[in-house]
Amino acid sequence: MTASAHSTARLLIVGPQGSGKGTQGVRIAEAYGIPVVSTGDIFRANIKEGTDLGKQVTAILDAGDLVSDELTGALVRDRLSQADAANGFLLDGYPRNAAQVEHLDAFLGEQGTALDAVILLDVPREESIARLALRATEQGRADDTPEAIAHRLDIYEAQTAPILDAYGARGIVDTIDGVGSLDEITERIFTALALRGLVRTAAV
Repeated sequence: MTASAHSTARLLIVGPQGSGKGTQGVRIAEAYGIPVVSTGDIFRANIKEGTDLGKQVTAILDAGDLVSDELTGALVRDRLSQADAANGFLLDGYPRNAAQVEHLDAFLGEQGTALDAVILLDVPREESIARLALRATEQGRADDTPEAIAHRLDIYEAQTAPILDAYGARGIVDTIDGVGSLDEITERIFTALALRGLVRTAAV
């Protein structure tokens, strides 16, 4: 292992719906021996286990409200404090806005760590819409109307731009061409992370 290489990987993956973020996230996590930390999964796990945080989330969702930055941050901090995330993690779905970036910075700062890289899966809007429309047809998803898809992409673009500006200023954003085969895109990600000295623990 070279002096600049290190075996921990604290990563964030960002991309619009239809970018293949979930699939690539699993591949990255397996290659680096780290857990995927998805806010959606954390919410579901806490609700299922009936934790205090889970009960709070259930009450908020039942009321049709969005989970606050504070509560989302508490859930993520709890998850990142678990033993399997000690040597790294892949965040998916958090942070979503500038306030959450500050929360995450503060938590990692307390641990004397920071994000190593932000993986941005860059997919043209037209490609995202086409992929989501195909998924809607294949899975019979009535909620994936063209209007709904466009609205979700608008929200993503509005919320994610400030995050990328913040991390871009730190020089840790790797913009990955998200068009191509699954293997081609995975290889682009691995190449970018290798240039940062991040070492894979398993061959994928």
